[in-house]
Amino acid sequence: MELYLFRHGIAEDAQPGRRDADRALTEEGRKKTAAVVKAARRAGLEPSLVVTSPYLRAVQTAKIAVDGLAYKGDLVKTETLVPHGTPEGVWQELREYRDQTAVLLAGHEPLLSRLTAYLLATPALRVEMKKAAMVRIDIETFGNTPHGTLRWMITPKVVG
Repeated sequence: MELYLFRHGIAEDAQPGRRDADRALTEEGRKKTAAVVKAARRAGLEPSLVVTSPYLRAVQTAKIAVDGLAYKGDLVKTETLVPHGTPEGVWQELREYRDQTAVLLAGHEPLLSRLTAYLLATPALRVEMKKAAMVRIDIETFGNTPHGTLRWMITPKVVG
């Protein structure tokens, strides 16, 4: 499986009395997210499944990917991709999608950097997932613990 971890783009600042989950992407966030999607498409990304955190900014990021990649399937929302989710929880859910060829996960920090290290079987690895960054990790087997291969990372600054 080709696995794509996609951090949401730049979002609005938190507002008093408003839930963190309701923060939307800014215009700059949308533009940088779309630029990364365009680069990922040139790199061959054709998702067979798109899964997202239910938080608004992640859903908006996933929708930009869906539009930019001409994905025709449903958008799957899951609580496992919220910021305080665990790499182990995401891995357990990913194992349910093992028949998919290319899965894109839209989510948040600190989960996605921790998930990257976990999927590469290097928990001490420090990964900096900038806003709108995308990482490709290939997964060959779906045992109790993952052993993925890092293929690439795209950041807005690289495609800027």
